[in-house]
Amino acid sequence: MKLLIVESPAKAGTIKKYLGKDYEVTASMGHIIDLPKSQLGVDVSNNFEPKYITIRGKGDLLTKLKKTAKSADKVYLATDPDREGEAISWHLARVLGIPEESACRVTFNEITQNAVKTSIKEPRKIDMDLVNAQQARRVLDRVVGYKISPILWEKVKRGLSAGRVQSVATRMICDREDEIENFDPKEFWTVEAVLKHGKKEFIAKYYGENGKETGLTCREDAEKIKNDITALTVKSVKIGDITKNPPPPFTTSTLQQDASRKLGFATAKTMQTAQTLYEGVNIGGKYGTIGLITYMRTDSLRISVEAQREAIAYLNENYGKEYVKPRQYKTGRNAQDAHEAIRPTSINILPEKVRDKLTNDQYKLYKLIWERFAASQMSAALYETQNAVLESGTHTFRASGTKLLFKGFMSVYQEGSDEVKDKDKALPEIKTGETAEVSKIEANQHFTKPPARYTEAGLVHALEENGIGRPSTYAPTITTIVSRGYVRRIKKQLVPTELGRITTDIMKNYFDDIVDIEFTAGMEKKLDEVEDGKLSWIKVLSEFYPEFEENLKKAQKAIEKVKIKDEESDVVCEKCGRKMVYKIGKFGKFLACPGYPECKNTMSIRNETGVKCPKCGGEILVKKTRKGRNYYGCENNPKCDFMVWDKPIKNETCPNCGGILLERKGKNSKIYCVNEKCSYERKPERKSAK
Repeated sequence: MKLLIVESPAKAGTIKKYLGKDYEVTASMGHIIDLPKSQLGVDVSNNFEPKYITIRGKGDLLTKLKKTAKSADKVYLATDPDREGEAISWHLARVLGIPEESACRVTFNEITQNAVKTSIKEPRKIDMDLVNAQQARRVLDRVVGYKISPILWEKVKRGLSAGRVQSVATRMICDREDEIENFDPKEFWTVEAVLKHGKKEFIAKYYGENGKETGLTCREDAEKIKNDITALTVKSVKIGDITKNPPPPFTTSTLQQDASRKLGFATAKTMQTAQTLYEGVNIGGKYGTIGLITYMRTDSLRISVEAQREAIAYLNENYGKEYVKPRQYKTGRNAQDAHEAIRPTSINILPEKVRDKLTNDQYKLYKLIWERFAASQMSAALYETQNAVLESGTHTFRASGTKLLFKGFMSVYQEGSDEVKDKDKALPEIKTGETAEVSKIEANQHFTKPPARYTEAGLVHALEENGIGRPSTYAPTITTIVSRGYVRRIKKQLVPTELGRITTDIMKNYFDDIVDIEFTAGMEKKLDEVEDGKLSWIKVLSEFYPEFEENLKKAQKAIEKVKIKDEESDVVCEKCGRKMVYKIGKFGKFLACPGYPECKNTMSIRNETGVKCPKCGGEILVKKTRKGRNYYGCENNPKCDFMVWDKPIKNETCPNCGGILLERKGKNSKIYCVNEKCSYERKPERKSAK
């Protein structure tokens, strides 16, 4: 018997079906060995030696793994194909007694039968350069977090944390807010004419005087031009064409950005959904259980020759040769090229064909990935452009239009954008010397606008563009700064809180390197050099620590105690009558009495569904289990034991018996009556994935 260890049970289940009865496939459930939570766990004076321990709660699992490994003829370690996965395999090898020189490491970029069987025939030694790059990052982040956080606890507020990437991300959001608040808007005016040519209308915009661009800064100038114009004469018309090339396949960053813009997914949700698509879904038929996408943590644009050939064959057959253009994209200079771009494992697994096998979120994300990959191997879109110059006396106007001549890749996919862009329409067939009558003309006042706040998509783009963090860090970074209360989401925008600004100011004043974009990006490059075997991870930390230690001493002495006023709620404390305030704890926000320590009353935040309990008439609330899973229970618990996992539907009751209706999501989605004796149920209406 051979033993193969992966990270997750879902992946283990998929791979087991490929390898058969000769293999035992089991999961480590992520890391088994790590630094202790209760202490620094790094011997700073002894070359930053990490003090690894078995993670609490993993002891029984480790014992079971040791027992299974002992009886196995061969042990393979097939954790994720990145730094983190390499480190997990290294820890497993050490505790399972696998020799350093053993070819025990197996990696695959996609979980398909061919990829798994091919990879297991080509095991390799554990890559210690990858392991050391992970150790360097882990130890560096631990030192920064565990040394600065206690100062923030003492001087600002308990429960705060600092981090090498999270603190920079928070600073970027705070700096953007400062730009917005300090922005001095400038007034400007535009003049826009609606012109008639035959039966068609088109728009011309004021450009300037005598062909030279002129800005309008006051109403008087704009109104004068408006009153001067009754008709415009066409001075010139230029017809041209432009091609729009398809975007490359997704990287982690671009997937998170597009999923945010098009699907409204938070970065964490995108990665969780992508993980399930990567680890395997039972789609039935000839494929059975298969990973639908390649590994989702990557900044490479490369795709395999086999995947490209399959895509070209599919596109030729379904779209025609004129729509096909094989392309390989150049990966960025700072990217790690260990994995392919994110793509479907087979382009022949069409999103619509597997829709009923996927959850709604899985379907939307898979469709997005499939379309982007297909488009990346297609021809450019072709537009005709029209640019006209029109005049009336000294006043020059311009009109432009575009006409789509050939859709190319746009027949499959169009890029999302944070900005709403005006779509030019084709101009009528105007000729030089012709006159166009003005049917309407307007002078409009405008003001220059400050830069927009970051969305999650915008922040991910900025982090990547500045070389901060790596694909695996974007989602957890945003999750952390929101959960710590440094940033809050308002609609899709990330807005700094008072706490975030105070913490950032402290970091800028006393730990400027930690929140400096260039310094952080430079540290990322050093970690990449460790991975490439060009730099010692101990040297990286040895160069960083002395100045950092001096800054710690200065900060401890110089930072004065900061008093932050808690946000007040409308909820009155039932014990003393004060208005309760919002606090942030281990499990998120809760309500606490401001009279602490005299009054120690706390309450969970009430999240109402708007539906009454069928047992007692109380309000049904959204609640959470200890593991964070949502459920729906009566406000009168424990007196009333009503509880369901599926969401109650507001403002609708069962047409058969009048009971409340519940909505189940996922593969077996349905709307059904809570009354077990009532058989009413129906399929929910599907929303089209845009």
